[in-house]
Amino acid sequence: MDDFPAQRWGIVYPQGPEGERLLGLIEPLRELRQEEQGGEVRAYAVPSGLDREAAHRWKESHFDTENGQDQDRPRYLLILGDLDAISLEFQQVLATNALVGRLVFPSEEGYRAYVRKVLRWARTPADAERAQTLFYTAYDETDATRLGHDQLMVPSVEECHRLQKSARLPSAPPRHWIETGSGKGSAVARFLELARGTEPSVLFSLSHGLGHPRGGSWYSAEEQRALQGALLLPGGEHLRAEHVETVPFLAGGIWFCFACFSGGTPMQSAYASWFQDLEPREAARLKGLMRPRQDRPFIAALPQAALANPDGPLAVLGHVDLAWTQSFNDRGRSRFMRFAGFIQELARRRRVGAAMSGILKAVAETGAALTSSHHQQRTAHVSGQTYAGSPAEQAHRWMLYHDLSSFVLLGDPAVRLPLREQSRR
Repeated sequence: MDDFPAQRWGIVYPQGPEGERLLGLIEPLRELRQEEQGGEVRAYAVPSGLDREAAHRWKESHFDTENGQDQDRPRYLLILGDLDAISLEFQQVLATNALVGRLVFPSEEGYRAYVRKVLRWARTPADAERAQTLFYTAYDETDATRLGHDQLMVPSVEECHRLQKSARLPSAPPRHWIETGSGKGSAVARFLELARGTEPSVLFSLSHGLGHPRGGSWYSAEEQRALQGALLLPGGEHLRAEHVETVPFLAGGIWFCFACFSGGTPMQSAYASWFQDLEPREAARLKGLMRPRQDRPFIAALPQAALANPDGPLAVLGHVDLAWTQSFNDRGRSRFMRFAGFIQELARRRRVGAAMSGILKAVAETGAALTSSHHQQRTAHVSGQTYAGSPAEQAHRWMLYHDLSSFVLLGDPAVRLPLREQSRR
């Protein structure tokens, strides 16, 4: 279903003068959505720093109220501000029954540039009728990228190609660039060249994301916010914010950036509480990747730069934490379609928030399994019986839940590829 007047659009902003300032910066976008839905845009002021429990309480009392106006409650919600203003946990809680995106930029001009870009594409779509589907794998011979190439990217490309050939996917044939670090020029230049096309495209990239420096620490919090989440490309190169802020890069398109910290960095990793319940060798390996708490959580600079670029994408889907392979390879069970489906729905011109349905469904299913396990554990405890489930199994489920729920959408969740409506034949 893509009935925008029925689904509606709203804004979530930080309570106080800063939030009011951000509201003013996106006023033209608010006016556009109000015109499209034929009714007032609701705006919700939210206190800063809400943890998960507080976020649920706020949602129950301010968003899920049954006051006879449920038909006016927006399905699409745009959050304004960084993770220290409106928390990651709040965004994840809202996403249980809303389609949520977030906008944050270091300057007022970033907000204005993004809004102008959305309005420009909404009023003047591209001449093309079919989407370009682009796939990029940074194949650096690590186990993670090898597994990602074999079990996520290759089957995703093959499925898109199969649907495209049978006329069930309105896109051009998919293109897959496998970057090994060899060849003339730089890996960064080749990445940018792939996304330089003039027609709105969907880009699905797989790589490592830059985390904490090995054997050391960031010189400053400012350096960390500028660099963490940059993409690690073969040959030791990094795709950083300055590479995508001014050159044509996926203009009018949508970027799914599958990499650690590609969306941002939390105050503390959600996985930290569960390592002790894993098998000792696995726990030790994973714990070595964790770092102390940050001074504050933040959205990565790379997607911010891409979204502020007038010739950049309309939305970016990234990850706010370490990203694991279990999200697409759950101990031998293939789960690539929850991500390939996102690409396919975008090619069908679904709004980006709605296109995330497969990922959101996986979050909900994993949460339901955890709820069931918790109930069984509680029942066994009350009845004096031994719970049959293992702590390691529970830890894996919790880590999968946090992994999936840490894919966050940056940009307006109501945007879609600005393609010309296909003529009826």
